[in-house]
Amino acid sequence: MPELPEVETTLRGIAPHLTQMRVADVVIRNPQLRWPIPENLPLLLRGQTVRGLQRRAKYLLIAFDHGTLILHLGMSGSLRIQPVGTPPEKHDHFDLVLDAGQLLRLRDPRRFGAVLWHESDIALHPLLASLGPEPLGQDFTGEYLHRATRSRSVAIKQALMDSHLVVGVGNIYANESLFRAGIRPQLAANKLSLPRCQRLVQNIRDVLQEAIKQGGSTLRDFVHSDGSSGYFQQTYFVYGRTGEPCRVCNTAIKQIRQGQRSTFYCPVCQR
Repeated sequence: MPELPEVETTLRGIAPHLTQMRVADVVIRNPQLRWPIPENLPLLLRGQTVRGLQRRAKYLLIAFDHGTLILHLGMSGSLRIQPVGTPPEKHDHFDLVLDAGQLLRLRDPRRFGAVLWHESDIALHPLLASLGPEPLGQDFTGEYLHRATRSRSVAIKQALMDSHLVVGVGNIYANESLFRAGIRPQLAANKLSLPRCQRLVQNIRDVLQEAIKQGGSTLRDFVHSDGSSGYFQQTYFVYGRTGEPCRVCNTAIKQIRQGQRSTFYCPVCQR
């Protein structure tokens, strides 16, 4: 599943092509994604100008004067900027066609993505209203993490993947951040001291920023807006390295299951 760095990379790739561009048309080939694409979207967007783009968690938000287009890549989705007239392929379900001769195309083989419309304050949309702070934003601090986990006895790795606590720290980046912070993923969240929370927050920031810089991680079908792949997966310390030697101490990396997800850690470096 595309995680925060992949979505941020996509945002940075498509934003220059869309900002202040006028929509010529909207093409809906298959409306049956995770939620149905609104059938009146072409009428709502034809002739309208894109005012800006931003990311909230894993949602891409395209702002217009009269509302916001919400895009989510789901488990296998990708967005491409292509010339108008490019023939669609089997899983190309949605196009935002621009006057400038380009289009934004959503490809989603598994159809778990979303294309939605919201006319009022986007922060109040049901999908966004209860989300936690952005991990790269000023509200996500060691003090916040320490305070927010005092009543949480769940394992810290599972807590990090709860979007009510913090958004966008998916499985890969939770594993990698906990390794760098020297924290065992099974440790109860409420057992972390303030200094360890501060160190963990800093490592989450570092891991995500490095992943964004390197273009994210390639998971199955994820590609950038221009079709190229990310390279962060080549620098993993623990994720997907079961039985391989730790890059720090040479101990074999272990794998367990937590919340139906695979967790990877070094039993020596993480305590």
